[in-house]
Order: sequence, then structure tokens, then C-alpha cells
Amino acid sequence: MTRAAATYVEETGFGFWFLQSHVWQHHVLRVAINDLRGLLDGPLPSAPVLLDAGCGQGRSFRLLHEAFAPVRLIGLDADPHSLACSRAEAERLGLEVELIASDCAAIRLPDASVDLLFCHQTFHHLVEQERALAEFWRVLKPGGVLLFAESTKFYIDTWVIRWLFRHPMEVQKSAEEYLAMLREQGFQFAARNLSYPYLWWSRAKDFGLLERWGLMRPKPVGQRDETLVNVAARKPLEAQ
Repeated sequence: MTRAAATYVEETGFGFWFLQSHVWQHHVLRVAINDLRGLLDGPLPSAPVLLDAGCGQGRSFRLLHEAFAPVRLIGLDADPHSLACSRAEAERLGLEVELIASDCAAIRLPDASVDLLFCHQTFHHLVEQERALAEFWRVLKPGGVLLFAESTKFYIDTWVIRWLFRHPMEVQKSAEEYLAMLREQGFQFAARNLSYPYLWWSRAKDFGLLERWGLMRPKPVGQRDETLVNVAARKPLEAQ
């Protein structure tokens, strides 16, 4: 078994197809990137180095380029087929993207070499989550920002997701457990840097239909099982 195969769970055929879809790019990726951009404190780093950890098929490249104007855009993924798709997507867009074949638990980049690290819907595929987060911390510069957008166990452990996709169920976490893991690593963030999107596509038990039909009111934040968590978490300037 290769290291990559041991440290993440590969996507199903349906999942791979879905990640190429218009729905994924415009109703999932675009929404998350816009939200994360709004959660950032202060001005963006000028000419940032941006790492897309778990870039998949490169559908994020154009959106990240528009939102953050990186001087260097790096895409990392452990799946060779996904990287081939990413390369084709970058060529189609006319964007210069450096692609790295690596898993998130062993990133082949120098210490403190990245200003922004984008990790979108990747963590729930990873078996070695703590090691991956330590690698994120290592490659980020002091003052750098982790843009973390993740589905929680309350979404991943639903009948439709178990049926259509494949994940390591033993590592799935709640929103608060993910946030606690970020804090334990040393990342800093406040309430203004957090959001809990309550989007129909993440509510796989009923897809929000009971609320749309007026049969139920959505519970407020803090009184419901959050299905998504987005956070712009900063590595402190004094961190080594």
C-alpha cells in the first residue's frame, strides 16, 4: 500500500464526476471562497503565495485567482488522475499553477513559504488529520492564514453521503471539534472569522425541505448540529 493510499480515502466514481460539475464549482466552491474572503481580517497580503491543499481537479483555480490575486498559485493533491485534470484546467484557463503530487500529511514545500493556505472539503477525506494540520502550520509563514472550509460529521454521516461517497468515518468531527483542533495547533481566530453556513446541499437528511415548506423553522447557531464550518485562522506573527 502506498503512503497516499494509507493517508486518505479515495473518492467514488460518482464523487469524481460531481467534482467536475457546474453545481460543485458555482454552488459549493464559489460560495465557500466568497465566504472565506469575507472572514479575513485586514488587508490581503500583497502578491501572496497561495497553496490549494487538496486541489482536486483544479476547479478552484480561477476563483482563487480572482479572489486573492496570488503571485504564485500551488495546487497539491495525492491523486494522479486529479492532478492531470488540474493541469488541463490550468492550461484551459491560461493560469500558471505549480502542481505537487503529495498528500497533506507530508507537503513537499519549505517551512514558512506560504501566505495563504486554502483547504476546502478536503479534511474529511484525510486519515492523518493532526499530521496534515501540523504540515499546514509548518508551511505557513508567521502571520499567514489558513482558509479552512469543511463538512462536519453531521453531514458526512448521513444516508445519502454514505451511499454516494466514501470517507474515513472514524476521523469525522463536529464543527467545535475541528475548531478545537485548529486552536490546539496554535491557530488564532475570533467569532468574526467564523461562519456556519446552513446550506440546503449540506443538510442531507431532508435537504431543508421541511423549512422550505413551512413545516419547521431552522434552529439558530448554537442550537443545531452544524453541517459546515468555515474559518479564516491566522498563524501568529511570533510563531516559529
